Order: sequence, then structure tokens, then C-alpha cells
Amino acid sequence: MRAVRVERFGDPGGMVVTEVDVPTPGPDQVVIATDAIGVGGVDAVIRRGTIQGMGFEPGLIPGSEVAGTVTAVGAGVDASWVGRRVWAFTLLGGYAEHALARAEHVSPLPVNITPVDAVTIGSSGPVAHFALAHAHFAPGESVLVRGAAGSIGIAAVEIAAARGASAVAVTTSSPERGERLRGLGATHVLDRSGRGGQDAPAAYDVIVDIVGGPATPDFVDRLAPNGRFVVVGAVAGMPPTDVSARLIGAFQQSRSFATFSLDTIPVPARDVVRTEQFAALGRGDLHAVVHDVLPLEKAAEAHRQMDDGTVFGRIVLVP
Repeated sequence: MRAVRVERFGDPGGMVVTEVDVPTPGPDQVVIATDAIGVGGVDAVIRRGTIQGMGFEPGLIPGSEVAGTVTAVGAGVDASWVGRRVWAFTLLGGYAEHALARAEHVSPLPVNITPVDAVTIGSSGPVAHFALAHAHFAPGESVLVRGAAGSIGIAAVEIAAARGASAVAVTTSSPERGERLRGLGATHVLDRSGRGGQDAPAAYDVIVDIVGGPATPDFVDRLAPNGRFVVVGAVAGMPPTDVSARLIGAFQQSRSFATFSLDTIPVPARDVVRTEQFAALGRGDLHAVVHDVLPLEKAAEAHRQMDDGTVFGRIVLVP
């Protein structure tokens, strides 16, 4: 089968299409013939080598989110999964015609949800939901979503607006993107540095940050008293160590800073939220914003667009 490997960390040129064996499921695993493969920010972070110290090695097949049909199951897995349409979290190995997933990380795909839409919201929606919960967001509070043009940011905007935020500000790279985000619930549009936005709040109760990188401390300064800052991504690199100095420097503001990973949420709780969000997607209450659908062999091109910052929503690969 065809798959995409990261042969060299760095620019997208290190990604190559290759032939590999169809995987064989081990105990508690399933094999999925992929119809759609989500291209996420974490894939780009892994491909760049940003988190190479976490055990990622050259030669890996990236891709953490797929949708398709189960073709085989391993020991301990109910055989009735074979032939069913599913969404699945794969951790790695998704950029391929067949992917392995643990059975506990597989969710049935409703008949009215396409595989492309499923991999656009299936992971990013729960991340946004639980990130806001991690920040103890409450109706009437103001929210800033930093890096709102990606699938996690878009979901965070929609969820915060639907839950009664008093303001939903976003950072983005262009007025055109800002207008699209307004159509999804944003009330104030800022530039990437956090400036602009007529009548935008000077400070926020909650900041959800998908970007990270060296500018993170400047956004910590935008927290209101008792404000909560949650980092859910690091597409611009890890935040610098002087974040703590900014917090201590504003000691009397009682601000807090946290990271959030979906790995800390029990799988059954994730499944409940994903099921609810698939239902909301079917009703039109939540939107799967797809930037483009590209063939698998164009994975490097998808990553180039992500590096250029031209993606609004999610790019999806199809075999």
C-alpha cells in the first residue's frame, strides 16, 4: 500500500511517498481502509522535528486522525466492527491507504457525516471543548482564541460563542480570514500580534492559544484579573521560559497559565463529546471547515501550505 514517511525532519521536502505492507492488527487493534486523513498542526510539529526529543524518529508515518472502513480486527476486538464506517485516532500512521488504531480509539461514523468532515472535527472539536473546560470558561466571560484559523481555533470560536461568551476575539493573518471567523461567532478580529479590533476588550478572562512560540508572554499580559491562559498547541514552537516571570510580575492579578492535552481526558469522556459534536455537525450547529482536499501523494504540498500560514480550517488527504 502507499504511505507517506518523514524521512528527514525539517521542511516538507523530507516527506516521501513509499510502498509499505498493509498493517496486521495486534491485540485490541483494528485496521482501517482510509477514505479521509486529517492533516493537523501536530503533524507539522512532528515533521519539523520540534518535539523529536519525545521519541519521534525519522522514517515514521505521520497522521493521527482517519476515517474509513474497518477491514480487519485483532484478538479481543468484536468482529462486528469489520465493514463499519468509523472515525479513529491513530497517534501515528494515518498518512496511508490503511491505518492501525486501538479499538478504544475508534468511533462509529454517523451516516450523515462524511469522512472528510469527520477528520476535520473529530479530534479538533473535543480539544476545543475540553480546553475551554480546562480554563473553567463560564457564560458571560470574554475569550481570546490565538491562532483561530485552524480547525481547533474555529471549533473554540464556535463553542465559546454558542455558550454565551461576552466577547470572542480572534487573532488571524488577514481581514478576509477575520470576516470568515465573524461568520462563525467571532466578535472582534485582531492581527497576529494581538493588536487592532475596534472596541475589543483590553484583557480577557480566557485565552486559548494554539500558536505558542516566543510571543506567548505578550499574550499572558492580556489576561484579566483571575484570567486563565491555556496552551493547546505550539505551531510556532514551545513557549519561552519567561512566561512564569510575567505571571509573577503581575502577582496581584491572580492570573494562571496551563497546558492542555486531550491525552489527559478519559477515552469514554472524549467519545461522549465527539458523539455530541457529530450530532451538532449533522444539525448545522457546528461546522467542519475544510480548506482543501488533496490526494495522499500531495501530503508535502499540504504541509507547505500549513507552513506558509495559508490554511483556513483543515486540509484533508484522500488515498
